Amino acid sequence: MKNLQVLALLLFFFITKSILAQDEVPELSWPREVEAADGVATFYQPQIDSQTGNIIEGRCALSYQPNDGELEFGAFWFRAFLQTDKEVRTVVLDQMDVLDVHFPGLEGEEKIAEVGKKIQDVFESMDLVMSLDRLLASLDDEQDVQHLSDEIDNNPPDVYYREESTILITIDGQPIWKEVSDKNLKYAVNSAFFISQDLKSDMYFINGGDFWYTSASPDQPWELTTNIPKGIRSFADQNKPKSETEEGEGNTKAPKILVVTKPSELIVIQGKPDYQAIEGTSLLYVKNTENDILMDINSQMHYVLIAGRWYKSKSLDDGSWKFEDPQQLPDDFAKIPSGSDMETVLASVPETQEARDALLEQAIPQTAEVSRSEAKVEVQFDGSPKFKQIPNTDVAYSENSDKSVLKIDQKFYVVDNGIWFVSNYPEGPYEVSDHRPNEVDQIPPSEPVYNTKYVYVYGSTPEVVYVGYLPGYTHSYVYNGVVVYGTGYHYPYWYGSYYYPRPVTYGFSVHYNPYTGWGFSMGFSAGWVGWGFHPYYRPYWGPCGYRAGYRHGYYNGYNHGYHNGYRRGAAAGYAAGSRNNAYANRDGVRKSNYKGQVGSRTDRSRPSGKQNNMYADKKGNVYQRDKGGNWDQKSRPSRDGSQTPNRGDSSGMNKGQSPSRTPSTKPNTPSTRPSTPSTRPSTPSTRPQQPQTRPATSHSRQQPSNLDRSYQNRQQGQQNYNRSRQQMQRAQPTRSAPTRSAPSRGGGGRRR
Repeated sequence: MKNLQVLALLLFFFITKSILAQDEVPELSWPREVEAADGVATFYQPQIDSQTGNIIEGRCALSYQPNDGELEFGAFWFRAFLQTDKEVRTVVLDQMDVLDVHFPGLEGEEKIAEVGKKIQDVFESMDLVMSLDRLLASLDDEQDVQHLSDEIDNNPPDVYYREESTILITIDGQPIWKEVSDKNLKYAVNSAFFISQDLKSDMYFINGGDFWYTSASPDQPWELTTNIPKGIRSFADQNKPKSETEEGEGNTKAPKILVVTKPSELIVIQGKPDYQAIEGTSLLYVKNTENDILMDINSQMHYVLIAGRWYKSKSLDDGSWKFEDPQQLPDDFAKIPSGSDMETVLASVPETQEARDALLEQAIPQTAEVSRSEAKVEVQFDGSPKFKQIPNTDVAYSENSDKSVLKIDQKFYVVDNGIWFVSNYPEGPYEVSDHRPNEVDQIPPSEPVYNTKYVYVYGSTPEVVYVGYLPGYTHSYVYNGVVVYGTGYHYPYWYGSYYYPRPVTYGFSVHYNPYTGWGFSMGFSAGWVGWGFHPYYRPYWGPCGYRAGYRHGYYNGYNHGYHNGYRRGAAAGYAAGSRNNAYANRDGVRKSNYKGQVGSRTDRSRPSGKQNNMYADKKGNVYQRDKGGNWDQKSRPSRDGSQTPNRGDSSGMNKGQSPSRTPSTKPNTPSTRPSTPSTRPSTPSTRPQQPQTRPATSHSRQQPSNLDRSYQNRQQGQQNYNRSRQQMQRAQPTRSAPTRSAPSRGGGGRRR
């Protein structure tokens, strides 16, 4: 009996460990070690010199311990293809080209070439897994991400103010009614909410979770009711999303509702504003709200953050909000302490670390490999195809299709889930395109197909096409030093026999969270949004949009709004965030997702017990930074007098220094930047001759200024990695998640 108990306990232990391992975010520690033929190579965290599209270049401090010799320090330069998975925050440096290896302490050209060849063989035979957060921080600055800025529309939407719990019900223009004769009702097809009319009584009804409202007209006040016509109730129950009926969320207090037909946002405060000071600043914030509201004491001006944009007004309730350029914000905005209740707004304040991190993320594509034979797409037109020419461009787009269809040079292109398809006919058949038409760079943000310009083709083989997209595809854009959501334009919908909506910016209280990207924060937990009534294709938010509702809604409401509602929703795939993966669950797609499987066949490295404090300067000299901030050169002076090669200035390494290893599986690679054509850097078959002389190198402590920046970046990357790792671990859906109800949109106080 005792043995059975022990066996049961062991079984329970292993099962539990296995379950937890499925949810675990892998540890990607530095430095790492790789076994070579006659020694061990230890390589330290890469220092990134440049990133263009899906090509990255950098350098890496290195030590090599031969089995029968002295430990030597050196550096190697590399070029690799990026494979990214933003869901698990990993990057694979695929098909790594070792451009050069430098060990200044080795004697003789033959010895240097021999060791260099061994190191080159080791690293070119593996794919290196790296944390995306560390890679982002390793980039010296925002690079040319600012060129991604565009002439977006920042005019304010209609802003409403309420001092009690209220839900904003949006209709895309005047209601379009669709009749369901056997239920004696009609419902609005151009709304994300269930708005219906009883054909017998002519009364209108809105359903949100456990609550029903009625009105004599959509533009008149709505009142709570329990008297719901049988046909309307049964229709609502039949079409309610499965997740809502299963989770059974419900609030004890019904919110008010506000119905609008134009782009609008809602500010809700529980009672009168409760102003609290922000330490170290002359700013106040409103505590009893889910909105981000600040007040500058000096100017007595209120600021509210909407879709990543700041709007200001003297009064909260007068509606006279005006756009404030982020570069013109009061200086104290940048002094908001990290860890405070308002820390999440720092991503919308230029020059803060949070804003820089968000900008860097805009330049990194989500990538995937697409099977030519397996990936398919079908397009539905409402009648005969109708194309609209975009002024001053060579591009026309379909107005009456369920997907983005472009007509360019007598060819037809469809962008679906971050993949380009091409056909000779608008109805198809379509096949995976192995090129991206350059004409899409002409599309202005005032057009509803603007986001297609952020989808790219990086290369192809006869079997697969390498693709990727920037956050602009999921409606995340750069404006004057910060990221914003949506273009701000209101695009007209299509309606014939079917309703085809267009991307929206306002109406759903979209916020940015540093750990999960963009997400909604209105009252989804009460089951307000019901796609069961609206079977149109990807409504409003495109490829990574809202699917059914936050996992348990805006979880615990204002008490833990960002830290719970956002991460739980994003983990379940319900956010509008740029970090959701459009390639997930797409037939014919192999995501670039190695799940951080360090030590697998793709990454043969193992963790090292050494400190991650070695850096290579741009000339290949290796330095160690001690706790006092001093630098100690570890690579020995060259024994044969040869000079350390100069790898270029601060812009990065010399592009011509590369061995003749060009992977046959990936041809020339265009840039991921709009209107910036490029190809994969050339790879000459011979290396430049090393200079024959080298000045003496001192081992005295010194402080190379370029390495100070590398140290700061590495430290910041470690912090970002730790935070992201914690958030991802917490975001794993629990197997017995609580089912408490979350307050409706505008439910009250702050996140803590």
